[in-house]
Amino acid sequence: MWQAEVRIDLDAIRDNVAMLRTGTTAEVMAAVKADGYGHGMLPAARAALAGGATWLGVATLDEALILRRAGIVAPVLAWLHAPGMPLHEGVEADVDLNAGSLGQLNEVIAAARHARRAARVHLKIDTGLSRGGATSADWSALVEAAAKAQAGGDLEVIGIWSHFACADLPGHETIDDQLAGFEEALAVAERFGVQPRYRHIANSAAMLTRPDTHYNLVRPGVAVYGLSPLPGPPPPGLRPAMTARARVALTKRVPAGQGVSYGHTYHTARETTLALVPLGYGDGVPRHASNVGPVLLGGAVRRIAGRVSMDQFVLDCGDDPIAVGDVAVLFGSGDAGEPTATDWAEATGTINYEIVTRFGGSRVPRVYVGSAGKASGSNHVSSSPEETG
Repeated sequence: MWQAEVRIDLDAIRDNVAMLRTGTTAEVMAAVKADGYGHGMLPAARAALAGGATWLGVATLDEALILRRAGIVAPVLAWLHAPGMPLHEGVEADVDLNAGSLGQLNEVIAAARHARRAARVHLKIDTGLSRGGATSADWSALVEAAAKAQAGGDLEVIGIWSHFACADLPGHETIDDQLAGFEEALAVAERFGVQPRYRHIANSAAMLTRPDTHYNLVRPGVAVYGLSPLPGPPPPGLRPAMTARARVALTKRVPAGQGVSYGHTYHTARETTLALVPLGYGDGVPRHASNVGPVLLGGAVRRIAGRVSMDQFVLDCGDDPIAVGDVAVLFGSGDAGEPTATDWAEATGTINYEIVTRFGGSRVPRVYVGSAGKASGSNHVSSSPEETG
């Protein structure tokens, strides 16, 4: 008998990627960083490959090496490296590495020489997000150095890339500004003789709304998991893959005016039944969900009563016949009337990305359903769906 669980529908991940592929002629790089946005990196990666993704994207070198050690041979780009990381291990494992500054490029070159083979590199231009990547003022020097290193056999420039700041706000003026900056960066690279195989800037939002940004590689993230990055109704065809739920551990009748949970920020309006749900912020439930988090229990969506604790929260169920063992669904696909991760994000003032990723590192077990990603193939190996990375 289970107490609480996070269910992951691998077929939903596969089908989401397949749907995204129908909207582009570009290759698809599925982002599986942060343990597959909380869904489990290895099962998510295999399901995405089964849906037609040809690339995988991760943040760290460690994530990339986990994929390689699991037998996944599809191209993998790892893009976030602090100084001094053992990048030669990535070169040896045929992991594509990012370089967004001369310092990063020099570390990649050193790694290639250590590994005695050319590194596969993607040069990043900062077109306006002001995070990683070279500014336009530094871009020429970075490209020139990369061209020399490529001519010397230390690396191959596989891609040039950037990242949008406001693609989730369709029509925002920065989208066209960044796209123009990206085009200029590509032109500068060509002048130095750098003509990469791949050019990529489109994330989930741009992939769904701006086909002119697709080039020949797109990088969907949250959409892979069935969640929309856009305001308004979700695009048709996306199906959320994660469901978080738990069994009621205890019920009790309490009088009107009873304070509930720490600080008594909630008081019962009448005599009522309280239901204790064994999930808390130690499991991924945001503490900001106190008094606002929506939960489906007993055929009705109820709001969390009082503060979320580390291990549990309370629901006010009125006179409904709620019993110990009944299933409370925090979020899921929405098909059965349950809230979605997007509903939770709106209630707690965050984004759906954070909601699902929170549950990825919890003590709550993941349970995988569906068949996607289990069969062996050229891009992935057969594995138990319980693998979580």
